Amino acid sequence: MEIKELAIAWNWEYDADFISAIERECERRGITTFRIEESNLSEAIHAIESSGLPVSALFDRASDSDDRFVSLVNLLESRGTRIFNNYYLAERCRDKATMHLELMAAGLFVPHSLIIPPFYAQPMLMLAPKEAGAIGAPFVIKPANTTGGGFGVHLNAHTLMDIHLARQEHPRDKYLVQEKIYPKRIEESRAWFRVLYAFGESILCWWDDQTHVYREVSPMEELVYELSPLRNYIHTIRKICKLDFFSTEIALTADGKFVVVDYVNEVCDMRLRSQSFDGVPDEIVTRIVALLVNEVEITLHRSQVSD
Repeated sequence: MEIKELAIAWNWEYDADFISAIERECERRGITTFRIEESNLSEAIHAIESSGLPVSALFDRASDSDDRFVSLVNLLESRGTRIFNNYYLAERCRDKATMHLELMAAGLFVPHSLIIPPFYAQPMLMLAPKEAGAIGAPFVIKPANTTGGGFGVHLNAHTLMDIHLARQEHPRDKYLVQEKIYPKRIEESRAWFRVLYAFGESILCWWDDQTHVYREVSPMEELVYELSPLRNYIHTIRKICKLDFFSTEIALTADGKFVVVDYVNEVCDMRLRSQSFDGVPDEIVTRIVALLVNEVEITLHRSQVSD
């Protein structure tokens, strides 16, 4: 029976270039791959269950948005397959309310926030003047679990009615009501950063929160603008979330604070800059692909040693 050394579960059409890049790198290194999509998901599960199809590692890009893939993840995990990212760790990280509290407990700066119960549990909401004053206006409203790509986030809310209406969009979800963070300017750039953690390596990027355009932070910029705390922050977040691959957003404010604005993005958007103006620079995607395949090789080596 042919061993599939890396299975890739995916269901988002814009991942196609990223998945193809992974397959090319695996082929170059002699690693076999297996795509698992909506069209062959049932067939793949059946093959693994009935014939014991060996799969050494799974790169999961689907279970976050399609529960049908959770059965695949659980099945492979029960067979000892290495999963990137672990489903249950990723599920925990999707709860922004939980991450907010954990990052605070770790001593990181986060926006002043109120964690609001679901509309379903408490339709009527009152805020004390002191609470509202601490948030200020405008403020940000975001669901704790059902965001992704900014979906469901309100960036310029002003009133209690704004909160009341936003909570009804996802009535069973908790909400965060947060102070709006304004980054300082460093020369021509807004000091808003997306930091990617990929299989042991941290990649710092300027990421304009208004245009969503990426640019990697150069070593000289990191030194001159004293941006190394970004690395400390991402390593602290990694200890909390324990994921193999994720990103976070961090803003540098005028008073010199690095504030974690968006905590843990457990499924990073890997559209290429060459294909989308707001995509990740191609050279960074190439680096992440290499880091992923390195991790697959390590997994295969450990498996061979244990055998």
